[in-house]
Amino acid sequence: MNSELRIRTPEGIAFAYQLAGPVARCMSWSIDLVVVLVLGMTVNTVLAKFGIISPDLASALMTVSYFVITIAYGVCTEWVWRGQTVGKRIMRLRVMDAQGLRLQFHQILMRNLLRFADLLPGCYLVGGAAMVLSRRAQRLGDLAANTVVVHIAKHAEPDLDQLLAGKFNSFRQFPHLEARLRQRATPDEARLALQALVRRDHLEPEARVRLFGELAAHFKTLVAFPPDAVESLPAEQYLRNVVETIFRPRTGVEGKVGAVPAEAV
Repeated sequence: MNSELRIRTPEGIAFAYQLAGPVARCMSWSIDLVVVLVLGMTVNTVLAKFGIISPDLASALMTVSYFVITIAYGVCTEWVWRGQTVGKRIMRLRVMDAQGLRLQFHQILMRNLLRFADLLPGCYLVGGAAMVLSRRAQRLGDLAANTVVVHIAKHAEPDLDQLLAGKFNSFRQFPHLEARLRQRATPDEARLALQALVRRDHLEPEARVRLFGELAAHFKTLVAFPPDAVESLPAEQYLRNVVETIFRPRTGVEGKVGAVPAEAV
């Protein structure tokens, strides 16, 4: 079993993810089991009222509700939280596509539907054996859905003073347009721009030019700065201006890493 999953994007960026092993995933599952049991007890309390009408009906509804809650809990949380459940969030784990692509709903559904097969004959023995034998620590549900579970590394916040030092930001002449850019750029777009600058030295030359060109073109569609401020600006410097505008607004705490929005790092 490999301890890392390595992915290389078409832009020439290499990523390495630490695969989650059986112990971490077992602890995550234990936390999720507690959550499911609490939800099940709450629902059963409501369904118990049907026992007045028919004890057999109440028992059947309780049995069905357990399976529905188990599946729905995993599917809903992993879809809304992008591959995480309560247990995975606490243990800093995440489900992701094995090829590094965007996690799709059908993958989440597939891996959760096959959870009961992994549980056989009890205590995840089948799933645990599959993880030990799998090259990427995948249980049966992961193999069918082409997903893996990885550790989420704690990334150090980038040193913006070093990253942005020594460059004049022509956007500063237009504070109203800067405010508009901060308003229109999403956290994901801001994070992508920041990470492109952080990883620029790891890119191949052609991929670097292409990537910064595409990112700069995208941000130009959000806000149109005057031509004399951007017409002779290289794409990489344009993106540098964007990052400084978003992460170091003049109205905020300039020059400190703490000004970086947490959801964009």
